[in-house]
Amino acid sequence: MALAASTADTVSTPPTDLREGTNPIQAHQYFGPNSPNHPNNHSAMANGYKRKSTKELHKMLHKCSEQLQQFSHVNKKALDQYVNFTEQREGLQRRQAELDAGDEKIKELISVLDQRKDESIERTFKGVARHFREVFSELVPGGHGFLVMMKKKDGENIGEDDDDDRPHEADREGRVEKYIGVKVKVSFTGQGETQSMKQLSGGQKTVVALTLIFAIQRCDPAPFYLFDEIDAALDPQYRTAVGHMIRRLADSANTQFITTTFRPELVKVADKIYGVTHKNRVSRVNVISEKRALEFIEHDQTQNAE
Repeated sequence: MALAASTADTVSTPPTDLREGTNPIQAHQYFGPNSPNHPNNHSAMANGYKRKSTKELHKMLHKCSEQLQQFSHVNKKALDQYVNFTEQREGLQRRQAELDAGDEKIKELISVLDQRKDESIERTFKGVARHFREVFSELVPGGHGFLVMMKKKDGENIGEDDDDDRPHEADREGRVEKYIGVKVKVSFTGQGETQSMKQLSGGQKTVVALTLIFAIQRCDPAPFYLFDEIDAALDPQYRTAVGHMIRRLADSANTQFITTTFRPELVKVADKIYGVTHKNRVSRVNVISEKRALEFIEHDQTQNAE
């Protein structure tokens, strides 16, 4: 009888199918009020086992063991793994939400910076273009010149034939990458059509280049400028105009101009003149007077003419 009692404890719980897809109604049948596993039925089951022989109990035990073997493949750590994976999934979802929020903020910041860059370029270009027009009129009396912002949109160049120096309005699609350059249009006579840089002579190109430099200087002055024979290709009238322009800028903007020249026009407006001599493969720099500098230039021009 002791064997029967032990067997009853072993086989009292019928096998339960824990595999995925188990019908909850079937689970209720195993563990519901009518189930042999219900506490109210334990006494009846124990009495039933007591009336069975040892052979019958062994047979029932063997049958239960065979039924349990059907569930040997069930992962006994499934619940722990499920809880662990659920926590990991929730953590990843929170992390994804944080990254998505950060991504949106970064995109908003990029959009704001792009807009500010557009506004800065447009504002700077407008100022330089205005000063360019003024400086060109001072260097070339009777002439006129202006700048045109070149923008690329849908594979086409915008502003090729636009004579207005007003900046194009920056739209959402026309970011900084859309700006492809600045076009210069000038007229040295003030009559007829304007000319592009390709149509100008060497001296005229120098005047345009100096006009742009002086326009930028008026917009954003630098502490000093270093010019190397900028007047070499200029006609006398333009050399005089450039000299007076440098003199005015040096006096008004507190800017220093350092130039090298073989022409008298820049010498006449200089505050201090240095003469550079080369003898025995050694160069020497000495302060000289305006008169001495003009004599040196005149002598150099005479030698070149011969």
